[in-house]
Amino acid sequence: MGMTTVGTRGSFILLGEKGRLPPALQRALRYAPAAALSALVMPDLLIDGGEVSPLNPKFAAGLVVLAVALRWRNPWLPFILGMAVLLGMRKGLGW
Repeated sequence: MGMTTVGTRGSFILLGEKGRLPPALQRALRYAPAAALSALVMPDLLIDGGEVSPLNPKFAAGLVVLAVALRWRNPWLPFILGMAVLLGMRKGLGW
């Protein structure tokens, strides 16, 4: 098991320039961080109280964050408005 772990992780170091990935795979790997982040975040946005619920405050706040981030590209504004929506719906509306 240890050899498998070390072999797969260290193969790129051991092979150096000889172990280049194909360009198509390199382009595809650029999207890996975004895909991993969305895989971590989406279940938390959609599941509320142990059930899948697309109408919950976290999902609404996520939609606001996405819309604001795409529109203004400001790093703080999506965070502030998303938290405002989430807290407003939780505390203000009691969701």
